[in-house]
Amino acid sequence: MKRRTVLSMEQALSMPYATLRFAQLGWRVIRIESTPAGDGLPGDPNRYIGGTVADDDRRTYFIAPNVGKEAIALNLKEPDGQALLRRLIVELDVDVFCCNTVPRRYKQLGIDYETLSAAKPELIWAGISAMGPDYPDAPGYDPVIQAMAGYMELTGPADGPPTLAGVPIIDLKAGDEVYANVMMALLERAESGKGTRIDVSMLQAAASWLITTLPLIDFDCQPSEITRCGNEHRKFIPTNVYPTADGFIYMAIGSDVQWKRLSAIPKFAAIGNAVRATNEGRHRDRDSIHRDVAAVTSRYPTTEIAADFRDATIPHAPIHDIPAVRDMDAIRRRLTTTRMPGGKLVHMQPMAVDVAGADGGELPFPPRYGQHTDAVLREAGCSDVEIGLLHARGIIAG
Repeated sequence: MKRRTVLSMEQALSMPYATLRFAQLGWRVIRIESTPAGDGLPGDPNRYIGGTVADDDRRTYFIAPNVGKEAIALNLKEPDGQALLRRLIVELDVDVFCCNTVPRRYKQLGIDYETLSAAKPELIWAGISAMGPDYPDAPGYDPVIQAMAGYMELTGPADGPPTLAGVPIIDLKAGDEVYANVMMALLERAESGKGTRIDVSMLQAAASWLITTLPLIDFDCQPSEITRCGNEHRKFIPTNVYPTADGFIYMAIGSDVQWKRLSAIPKFAAIGNAVRATNEGRHRDRDSIHRDVAAVTSRYPTTEIAADFRDATIPHAPIHDIPAVRDMDAIRRRLTTTRMPGGKLVHMQPMAVDVAGADGGELPFPPRYGQHTDAVLREAGCSDVEIGLLHARGIIAG
């Protein structure tokens, strides 16, 4: 089977995360960064975010999304740089071209679908932007889209301010949409031989997840149904974080049968009554139910409450910190890894799904800025003399 090749003009997180998923499958991913412009550090700004653990352009925040990739630096502001890009697409038999810059720059940089597909008609083209090509100037920053898409309005305590999610979920959602749609485009290309243009709007992708709130507007919902509710569930009662004698535990009652099991536990016998037997009744009594449950859980250690819930088949979980998540058997055995230049093993997040034969175990450490520029150009047929001239003219770097 042909090894797929992805050429990606990427920075920050949304597109690097998408192409990381391809690298984990064993695909070849070559990231394109800009040549030095004299007004800042060269290449992806994320190279310089976080602690210095390897060298100055591979800091901690850059490592996990960029393992297993190659890196080249091209000046796409110049016609010769754009011509070189098209040459790479043809000579390297590139399957997928990706980018996550503002759509206004597509034609300026010669990376628009029309230009690149003219060089290779079967090319799959995928772009991530804030709001799609209809809004060509909008910058796509995860926290901004979280605010714009209502995520902050839905996150945090009811009596507190709008709050960001704890992970950059919209960056990651957009990356997953590229991954899924590229797979669909490859399937279609296998049947038709034709390439595809994929435009991922971060705003639209985020809004597609408002499945439990946005449709309620047309059902004349109460304002409380589509705003912040802390750790509670808007519909299922009781679902919340409850204090224990030594920490916290999350419990989710998703049916009247589960409520019956809960109130049958001796510790919790006093919380049950006829009104609370149905979820509708529990809605009317939700505040007092939360107080009653917390009054019980707070008297016992987390392990004892968890054992009671486990025996009664009540959905629950401890509130893990990130080191505890990494140490869970179900996660620890699936962590991906890389090795720093000095040999130290670095553990990273698992693949989203186990894939037989994938390279998601240990992937090479992320490349330095422009590390593979010369080697990739030689592979595309450029002579050492030509490469030297391209360096001298600022068309390439590294």
